[in-house]
Amino acid sequence: MPIQSRAVSAPSAAIRLTVLALSALLALSAVLFGVRNAAAEDMDRGEIEKIVREYLVQNPEVIAEALTELDRRQKAAEEAARKSALNDSADILFNSARQVVLGNPKGSVTLVEFFDYNCGYCKRAHADMVQLLDEEPELRMVLKEFPVLGEGSVEAAKVAVAVNTLAPEKYADFHQALLMTRGRANKDSALKAAADIGLSAEEIANVMSTDETDRTIEESYTLANRLGLTGTPSYVIGNEVIPGAVGYAQLKAKVDALKSCGETTC
Repeated sequence: MPIQSRAVSAPSAAIRLTVLALSALLALSAVLFGVRNAAAEDMDRGEIEKIVREYLVQNPEVIAEALTELDRRQKAAEEAARKSALNDSADILFNSARQVVLGNPKGSVTLVEFFDYNCGYCKRAHADMVQLLDEEPELRMVLKEFPVLGEGSVEAAKVAVAVNTLAPEKYADFHQALLMTRGRANKDSALKAAADIGLSAEEIANVMSTDETDRTIEESYTLANRLGLTGTPSYVIGNEVIPGAVGYAQLKAKVDALKSCGETTC
């Protein structure tokens, strides 16, 4: 079955707030129902609603506090689920036979990047990744093809998978050339980048026709879904997921912290 682009986006603050507000109202409704049942003999629904409304009007900060606490609990639950997913998926996340590994393959620190060849932020962040690889001899960098920005991204990712299969030692050159190409990446631009490192279109086509190419990209989609990733670039280092192009300084700090604990994950 052909791989289709998986467009994803983070929910807006307005939508998130609306969801939280609706959740708070549902919770309030449950309270009203309980109060009504408890006082059914002495008060009717209208009287109960009037009392609650007057209280909330006089103490509106209660709603804000409830929303804040609901948001905190939701984020805590999401973080717990993400850490559980990291633990459950650690082997395929860090050691899949399908992934690309740059830098020191036996390095003590592993940094995983989920990327899309049409991602402008990935292009800007590429210099950060190159600098980290140049400066950190113990860095093992894992790249996951995560095409979410259209059919051209899927095509480019498939060619990239074929390049890694045929000539993994040349993948870094291909990756940089395609990522830094002006305009949108697609099959044609990816094949040109592959030709520049000595691979023919026929060789690429033979690998792309196999099920393994689709399975490689599906593996990244599955991992991203488990980890709750909503865009590119997204990073994983140790037991932490870092969304967005956070910049060299923050990534370097994470690498240094992981080095200090003496393990690939702390």
